[in-house]
Amino acid sequence: MITLEVDNASKRSWLSRLKLDHFRNYQQADLAIHAGQLVIFGDNGAGKTNLLEAVSLLSPGRGMRRAKGQHLAYSAVIRDGLLSKSGHSDAPDLNLSTSPKVPYERKNWAVAATLETMDSSLNIGTGFVQTAKQGNRIMRLEGVTVSQADIGAHLAVSWLTPQMDGIFLNSPVVRRRFLDRLVIAFDPAHIGRISRYEKVFRQRSHLLGEQRGDDAWFSALESVLAETAVAVTAARQSLIKALNEEAAKGWFGFPGVKLSLAGDTESWLSQMPALEVEDQFMLAARMARLNGDVTMPGPHVSEFQALHLGSHTPANQSSTGQQKAMLIAVILAHARLQDRRLGRVPVMLFDDVVAHLDSKRRAALFEAVRCLGGQCWFSGTDGEQFNKLVKTAQFVKILAAKSAGESPVFEVMQ
Repeated sequence: MITLEVDNASKRSWLSRLKLDHFRNYQQADLAIHAGQLVIFGDNGAGKTNLLEAVSLLSPGRGMRRAKGQHLAYSAVIRDGLLSKSGHSDAPDLNLSTSPKVPYERKNWAVAATLETMDSSLNIGTGFVQTAKQGNRIMRLEGVTVSQADIGAHLAVSWLTPQMDGIFLNSPVVRRRFLDRLVIAFDPAHIGRISRYEKVFRQRSHLLGEQRGDDAWFSALESVLAETAVAVTAARQSLIKALNEEAAKGWFGFPGVKLSLAGDTESWLSQMPALEVEDQFMLAARMARLNGDVTMPGPHVSEFQALHLGSHTPANQSSTGQQKAMLIAVILAHARLQDRRLGRVPVMLFDDVVAHLDSKRRAALFEAVRCLGGQCWFSGTDGEQFNKLVKTAQFVKILAAKSAGESPVFEVMQ
């Protein structure tokens, strides 16, 4: 086994070991990591994205696929000699009415890792236990159950996937979710604010739909919504301001980008103090309710967009290539901002991204990541796309499991 040199910068926050237990298509897996950059390659369906998803779940939030905890467990069923595995994208579409010959089902799963920092090594983990309170995914730090915010104080993970390519053309919900994930890297408590806002908003909508509740009840809910809306919006605006300063000039050939967030709450915050905005929010919500309008202002309808500063073209009017470059530029600026403010670069996950870049952009991305100094995981089907990283990265080939009860095999190339 060859131990690759990891520079001092990447030791600010990087994973040196990753273990999976009944996660997706992995029954058991253990990967020792010796480099600041990893290249994970193999055939489609072998388990590359599942491996990166496991890393993403070690940070605050719902991970790169936003899957529910109870849906991440390994399971395999053989029907008429065919193997079906949860999380295996190439599994055959079987007739579910057929009685299984060999069932295998387990709800519990776990992901564990050793996190190296400038000062120490930490054992972190996450998983799902059926008996856990409310059935939520749990987080562990040195064997103790902790909050997501506690983990976020030590580790941030940032990712880019093919599904994100159309984010500037996708629904506003998807863009706001992307923005909130960027905020959480600096402020893990943002998760709680978003959750609280969504919960109370659903309660208000439910009461309106059933035509229940008196004015006092609605006023109490709208008071919570107003306070939380201001906090959520302020956190988003603060990050956007900082990101715009970081991303304005571009980097390694990736374009300069300007982000914007528009909505009533944002407009009010630019004109009046936060307490007055809360009053304005409550008034608008109450007037909408009394007029029989179920809609209302708030961070749930804010519009998040980006502008290509080179061409002054909005992202939603830019070419596919420009949008891709802008998205990478935002991800890189966000990582640089974390380095400058928090003293650590996030663990970065680029899932099947390189295949969709030309050779010039690919080389620029490799150089930008090297300059950042943090740990980066690349995945792809063709290892030759990463030839420029042969001398610096750890290459791991994933061989798909051949039968039920087995896991993919890691073939460490260097």
